[in-house]
Amino acid sequence: MTQRIVVIGGGPGGSTAATLLARQGFSVTLFEREVFPREHVGESLLPASIPILETLGVIEEIEAAGFTPKYGATMVWGRDLEPWSWHFAETNATYPHAYQVWRPTFDQMLLRNAERNGVDVRQGCRVVEADVEPASLPKVTIESADGVREELEADWIVDASGQNGFLATRLNLRTNDEFFRNLAVYSYFHGAERLPEPDTGNIFIEAYEHGWSWAIPLPDDVMSIGVVVDAAWGGSQLGERSAPDFYRDQLSMTDRTAGMLEQADLIDEPRVIRDWSYTSQRLVGDGYILVGDAACFIDPLFSSGVHLALSSAVLASAYVTSALRDPEMREPAAEVYTQLYMQQYHQFREMAALFYASNRTSDSYFWEARRITQTSDDVSPREAFIAAVAGQPPQGYERVVLERGEAPPDFVEGVAAVETERQRRDSEMARLIDSAWADRSPILDAVPRLAEGVMLARKPIVGDGQFEWGAVISSPTRPQGAPISMLIAALATRIDGQHSVRSLLDDLLDGVDQRQRAELLPGLLTALRVLYVDGMIAHWEM
Repeated sequence: MTQRIVVIGGGPGGSTAATLLARQGFSVTLFEREVFPREHVGESLLPASIPILETLGVIEEIEAAGFTPKYGATMVWGRDLEPWSWHFAETNATYPHAYQVWRPTFDQMLLRNAERNGVDVRQGCRVVEADVEPASLPKVTIESADGVREELEADWIVDASGQNGFLATRLNLRTNDEFFRNLAVYSYFHGAERLPEPDTGNIFIEAYEHGWSWAIPLPDDVMSIGVVVDAAWGGSQLGERSAPDFYRDQLSMTDRTAGMLEQADLIDEPRVIRDWSYTSQRLVGDGYILVGDAACFIDPLFSSGVHLALSSAVLASAYVTSALRDPEMREPAAEVYTQLYMQQYHQFREMAALFYASNRTSDSYFWEARRITQTSDDVSPREAFIAAVAGQPPQGYERVVLERGEAPPDFVEGVAAVETERQRRDSEMARLIDSAWADRSPILDAVPRLAEGVMLARKPIVGDGQFEWGAVISSPTRPQGAPISMLIAALATRIDGQHSVRSLLDDLLDGVDQRQRAELLPGLLTALRVLYVDGMIAHWEM
């Protein structure tokens, strides 16, 4: 019997999850309360989303839609009052640009693609109730546009209901992020001045006294313009005056953005989004999973919203597929889904908090409040972020703040310490390993010792459309772990601090002929080098 999956919400997360689940052979019904196309903010994409759009089979349609190519970002932020830019090509040669999309068109493309892939898409239908009690299959109650209600039983519910958070709010799962208690007021202009080449398609972000503004160039000479301010202060201001008046006043306080709008015409009434940064205490439960904004949302400084929706939808579809086909996979894969989603979330969060803390272009309540160093109660996400940043080229957007702003000293020191140690370890290994003469390498006589807290485990890893059992190596600073091949896992399990690499390899490759051994040896030594540089191997006894 074909298993049935209900998807709540037809935005990028919902349509992506529905498409991928339908391709797995499930019966998928998607309910969207609006009738597309519908207005939605969040027009700026990231290059990391392009491979997902290729997998969905919509990239050619997107390329033909005339969306503005986005090659990077231009900012007035940090120490300098003059605009500065960074470009995706500096760190991503494969995908050097993304797109600034018109969300009504973009979202409708993804929803229609879901229909083409066999999803039963029902627009204008609201999910008004849900029953996710462990004792029975999940149930949802649907209300059509004419008020008729219908109850459906499903094998799984994918909640991609956006910031509305259908299940998270009903199950009391949502926790607001106190550091990012901001609100945004935004609208659209026609005829705004664009940045000069080569940055014409960039998102433009400008810090000013009460917060920051964005300007996103869209097709048909339209510009998305928004201001982000403190939620409490902005809320009090909006209680005393209209949103249009507040919006105009805030834009007038900017320098460059206001100049871009001198000859532009406002298209729509400004809209307000309040207190948007939050997480959920649980992302997977009995018969349900939260995707995209329905699970978490972070301040939009780095245009992460659509990407988190798409990437979490890919993971969610893999999880649901695995959970329904392999009951043994259900609980461990839920843990991995949460780890992978929150890993991305925390990196965007720490990066945004770091950028806020580093801005020195304005002195005001907004910026002083955000210059206080913010760290998580759990230090591991921050340590993981430092480790990730330390591995990036200096031009990477994660690193720009070190050059353009005044990052908190503990962060700068942390990155410097990690980079110095990684460079030292890599140089040491370069001297010990000569790939051209791997069978004579001095490293063969060294005795490796794993770092304290390093663990090898059998865990679910993301495979082709589903989770698969694989080997993962983890440490206190990388709790989410890194997938490794079974061969490398077999080598790592033999590291006991007593036997040399030569002895370990002889044991591992026992019975392997010399030709195969010669082929495998360089790769195994390279793996040891990576484990040492990453700190999984603590040291060598020579």
